[in-house]
Amino acid sequence: MYLEPMHELARLSARRLSGSAAEGDDLFQEAVVRAFEELPGLRQPERFAAWFYAVLLSVHRNRWRRSFWRRFLPLDAPPESRTAMTAAAPEGHGLHGSDAEWEQADRMSRALSTLPAVQRQAIVLHDVEGFSMEEIAGMQGVTVSAVKTRVVRGRERLRRHYGRLGMGRAARPAKAGEAHEKT
Repeated sequence: MYLEPMHELARLSARRLSGSAAEGDDLFQEAVVRAFEELPGLRQPERFAAWFYAVLLSVHRNRWRRSFWRRFLPLDAPPESRTAMTAAAPEGHGLHGSDAEWEQADRMSRALSTLPAVQRQAIVLHDVEGFSMEEIAGMQGVTVSAVKTRVVRGRERLRRHYGRLGMGRAARPAKAGEAHEKT
C-alpha cells in the first residue's frame, strides 16, 4: 500500500547505491523485508517515503560493512563479483530507452561507486531523489551540516572523476594574479 507509488524509484535508488542492477535489486528486496518487519513501528504513515529510505540506507550500510570485512577474513568461496549494469538489459534496450541514455546511466553508476558510502547516499538522495538536506539528515542520523559536507565533497569527487575521464568542464586559464588551483 505505502510502497507501491514509490516502488520503482526506490528500486532504482537501491541500484544507484549498489552500483549494479543485481546487487541493487538484492538490496531493495532486503530493505523491503526489513521495512515489512518494522512497519508496526512506523508512527507517521505520511512520512513513509523518508522512513523507507532510512531503512534502505541502513541495509546498505550493513551490507557495505560486511563487504569491507570480507576483504580481511579468509573465506572458502571466491569474492563476489559485481555484475555490470549493462548485463541487466538486452542490447539496444537500455533501462532508460536509448543506448546513449543507458551508457550515461551506467557511467553515472560507476562514478557513484567511487564515492564513500555516506557521500554516495547523500548525493543519490539529494541530487537524484530530491530529498531535502533535513530529510537526509534524519535518514542518516547526522546533522544537516554533515549532510551538506557529504554532498559538497561527493560532488567534488565526482567532478575529479569525470575530469580524469576527460568529461569535466574545460579548465579555464588562470587570470593574472590569481592563485593556482591545488592538484
